Amino acid sequence: MNKRNGLTFAFLLCFILFSSTSFAQSLDSIKVVARGAEVKHVANNFGFTEGPAVDKSGNIYFTDQPNDNIWKYDTDGKLSLFMHGAGRSNGLYFDHNGNLISCADEHNELWSINMQKKKTVLLTNFRGHLMNGPNDLWIDASGGIYFTDPYYPRDYWTRKNSEIKEQVYYLPKGRKDAVIVDSTIVKPNGIVGTPDGKHLFVADIGDSKIYKYDIGSDGKLLNRRLFAPQGCDGMTLDNQGNLYLAGNGVTIYDAAGNKIGNIPVPSSWSANVCFGGKNRDVLLITASESVYTVKMSVKGVE
Repeated sequence: MNKRNGLTFAFLLCFILFSSTSFAQSLDSIKVVARGAEVKHVANNFGFTEGPAVDKSGNIYFTDQPNDNIWKYDTDGKLSLFMHGAGRSNGLYFDHNGNLISCADEHNELWSINMQKKKTVLLTNFRGHLMNGPNDLWIDASGGIYFTDPYYPRDYWTRKNSEIKEQVYYLPKGRKDAVIVDSTIVKPNGIVGTPDGKHLFVADIGDSKIYKYDIGSDGKLLNRRLFAPQGCDGMTLDNQGNLYLAGNGVTIYDAAGNKIGNIPVPSSWSANVCFGGKNRDVLLITASESVYTVKMSVKGVE
């Protein structure tokens, strides 16, 4: 190695070490991240990952929409294919009976998938019109489903235009017809409710806003107010009421709407986020073709 190459190598080594140290320090400065934790890369053999949801044991299921798969990341850190031919599922959420409720994007439906991979179609349209493409969802204590329906054209669709406005819906348990709970959001995306069932958060990714609502006794959304001045893709909550927003890494806000920090990930876009693991203290991030995990000092509430 000549002197010039040696100096170049030394500079690059110092830069890498400095960057790694700075990255570790940035995570340590976020109080909800476990001390010394790192963003760990799980795998990158996917088309585009989305929709993580945790079961009662702490296993996390997520989608690879372009390849029409649902994957399982178990509490021992093992990754396995759960289902192929999943209706191009996007967002997922487990209901109270252990069924995986899916935003089945292929034909713009809501599905219920049991652990034997049998599917039941819960919703096929809204007043005779095709949904835009159910994207993300949250299930309340009564089994009702809140979901967002933005329009993102897919190359596997035969239709070329949207039939209805982009809106937020509520599907009461056992019903076949959804009701509109907010028709004023530009482009709704991520959605999650609080464990006590009193509040709902919805992302307007088209207007760079996160809204917080009160949930009425009949499922209606009341008293909408701005919670954070940024949009996001998917979102989740922890047991301290902190809200996690996927997009440019994972941005975290406390219950009062103050920004706590940002967990950076190497991928260009973080689509969604979910707590899992045996103690619910592992944050799984679906990010484009990859999946990452981070050990946390808080726990999820899914």
